[in-house]
Amino acid sequence: MPDQEPQPRRTGAVPYPVPDAAAYLAGGWRIERSVADLRSGALGSFRGIAHFGPDAAGDGLLHHEEGELTWGETVHPASRTLRLRPLPDGTAEVHFADGRPFHALDLRSGRWIAVHPCAADRYEGTFTVVAADEWHLAWRVGGPAKDQLLRSVYRRRAAR
Repeated sequence: MPDQEPQPRRTGAVPYPVPDAAAYLAGGWRIERSVADLRSGALGSFRGIAHFGPDAAGDGLLHHEEGELTWGETVHPASRTLRLRPLPDGTAEVHFADGRPFHALDLRSGRWIAVHPCAADRYEGTFTVVAADEWHLAWRVGGPAKDQLLRSVYRRRAAR
């Protein structure tokens, strides 16, 4: 059902430490995402795939997601692209496709909280790695323009 939240495989799992964020994320992932507009009560979902592969425009990885966003009775194609620049200590910097900074990413403890101000709104993302093949991301967006909660489960796709 499109309005159900993705269910993690290991509820209450201890975070899984990742010494190198870029090496861990490289490759293909399936995504299940719930989207909730907390002001209106509207619910949606996104199902699709993500790929972290070499970025031809620079060092690092290009993170591209594509799939279908279901919002109410309407289904739309949806996609986004980010750039991940690895740092020597195993962390990374995440940028929007146009090069603007988004947030830092440090998965060495298996859990990371990233904050990004966007105009008057505030995005707070909680990254939790739960296994070698699964990680979760929850974005809480609040401010005058938005009041949203997005919860995503990423599961590694089989190599082809």
